[in-house]
This record gives sequence, C-alpha cells and structure tokens, in this order.
Amino acid sequence: MTTTEAHIHDVAVLGEALVDIVTTAAGASERPGGSPANVSVALGRLGRDAALVARVADDERGAALNAWLSASGVDLVTAGSPERTATARATIGENGNATYDFDIDWVLPSPVEIPAARIFHTGSVAATLAPGADEVRAAAERARATALISYDPNIRPALTGGHDDATARVEALVALADVVKASAEDAEWLYPGVAPVDVARRWVELGAGLAVITDGEAGSLAVTAHTTVDIPAVPTTVVDTVGAGDTFMGTLLDGILNIPGDIDELRARVRSLDHEAVLALLNRAARAAAITVGREGMDPPTRDDLAG
Repeated sequence: MTTTEAHIHDVAVLGEALVDIVTTAAGASERPGGSPANVSVALGRLGRDAALVARVADDERGAALNAWLSASGVDLVTAGSPERTATARATIGENGNATYDFDIDWVLPSPVEIPAARIFHTGSVAATLAPGADEVRAAAERARATALISYDPNIRPALTGGHDDATARVEALVALADVVKASAEDAEWLYPGVAPVDVARRWVELGAGLAVITDGEAGSLAVTAHTTVDIPAVPTTVVDTVGAGDTFMGTLLDGILNIPGDIDELRARVRSLDHEAVLALLNRAARAAAITVGREGMDPPTRDDLAG
C-alpha cells in the first residue's frame, strides 16, 4: 500500500463523501453522507482508527463533511481538488427507503495515495463511476499485499455506466476481496432472478473469503468456502434506512479487526471462519444496523450502545 506515513490505521476507506439533500414529506434538509464515508464513521463510532480518502472541496459543504467525520474520529485525506463537494438528492418514501440523484465528480490522482491500514475498504459510486473506478481497482490491487480487502458494491444504477459494465467492475473487485457485503437489492440488480445465497456462493467462487447479503426485514446471510449462515432481522421501528447497510459493513469490519495475526494470518483466518464465528459477526452487525434505522439519518451506535 502506498503511504507517506509510518502510522498504520485500522481501516483505510477509499470512496465518495458527499452531502445528502434529503426530501421527505416534512421538507428538505442537508446531511453528510456517502456510503464509504458512512462506513468510516461507523468504524470511528466504534473506536476504530479510520481514514477516509475522498474528493472533498474547500467549500461550505466540504467543511460540514470534514466536521462530521472529525466528530467520529475519522481522518479525512483529500484526493484532488474538486470544484464543489458532491451531493446526492435523497427522497425518503413512506416505507423509509431512500432513492438518490447524484452530482459527483469522481476523478482520482493516479496513483491515489492510501494510508497504511490493516483493512482497505471501498465500494459504492467510487467503484463503478468512471474514470475514478479504474484507479479504485488499481488501489485495491496495490493494497492487497499489506491489507485485507473489503468491498460493498452498494449499486447506484444511474451511475454505473450500464448493467454489463457494472457487473464486470463488481466481479473484478469481488475477485480481489476478502470480505464482500451487499444488499439483496444490489444482488437482484446484478443477477436478476438469482437467489441471494447463490449470489454469495458465486462471489466466494470468484475469490471472496466471506460474502454477506443483507435483506432488511428478511435478515441476512453469509457464505464462506466452509459454511453458510442465515440470521433473522433484529426487530426495530424503522425511522429511515439511510446508513443501515454502511453501519452493518463497518460493524462487520470492526469484528474482523478483533481477529489477531499479520495480514497473511488474518486473510487465512477470515477465510476459515467457522459457523459460530460467522454467526457472531452477523448478529452484532445486524444489531448495529437496527439501532441506526431506529434513528434519523446516519447515526450509528458506539461500542457502549452495542454492549447495552
């Protein structure tokens, strides 16, 4: 992993940070967000040393993003100098689900510098939107020598460049990844008519060590080369679903960080997790996501919240 620092973070995240312009029946408001940024905040709330590499402009929205990240202990590393901070217009429906319309410039330096970390995480718009998506994949390839690779496709159809191109980009990153997490909605968009468990199995065959599919009220499942685990959803009152999957992802990575060993040992141990170990990881991540959907906006739990 390319770095100018001796310090090793728990997780380095590469991807978009943006401002969600959220519209509900009550009106519009602005919230910081972006799936990779949300993952870094979820990790920071859990006390992890997280760094986020993102394109954030020197403007009012950029300052708000930086303050939000800093409040959760996340180090922001700016990649390039965009003219304006990216936005996503999010409309929250009656069921709490969000739909998005993006204004984002995703042009990365080549090579993009990534702080050293035990885990490298990427996904969402950053991994499919040209031209930066190519550099994201290259960064993951470079990082693999020194870090566990984590990936969440978090598909945004309007920004993928088409189904076939998106699927090819997703599968290229899955093949590099040790941990993949996706929603059932993502899995259905990528592989129409294929059962989520079979999507997860396909990704393990492509090279992923642990493949997880989340499905809201239907629960979640995980597949490794050795086991398949299903869990029910955690009962909760849904306020909105913003950040739920990212909280699940961050909490999953937090659990994996508890596994000891150097990168080779960590990679081997993740790939050989037994049924009970995978079950524990899923249950904890699901509890964290349930807390988040019970709150307005991206407000993930702290370690004390999860312990309570």
